[in-house]
Amino acid sequence: MGNNGLRVLIHGSAFFLPLLGPFIIYLIIDDEVTKKIALQALVFQLMMSVLIFISMVLSLLIIGIPFLVVFGIMTWVVPIIGIVKAIQGHVYQYPIVKHWV
Repeated sequence: MGNNGLRVLIHGSAFFLPLLGPFIIYLIIDDEVTKKIALQALVFQLMMSVLIFISMVLSLLIIGIPFLVVFGIMTWVVPIIGIVKAIQGHVYQYPIVKHWV
């Protein structure tokens, strides 16, 4: 499996191993671009988990429900965009976390 296959696996792991998949690939791969993508995916999934938890708490006050919907959609749509970009051979930078990592 080439780098594009690993990048597809990193983005696709959001659906079955959202934290463990990118972490394992980050540890075993030597390619710097692939490592950066794995780290971005890991940070993105951590951040989405925290934001969804905060939105769930705020949904008790009704104001968190729109945030819960938006963050839930982002958790599914962003990895799908990453998969499509990786299949096309492009490097996909995760929104929000691309400047942090």
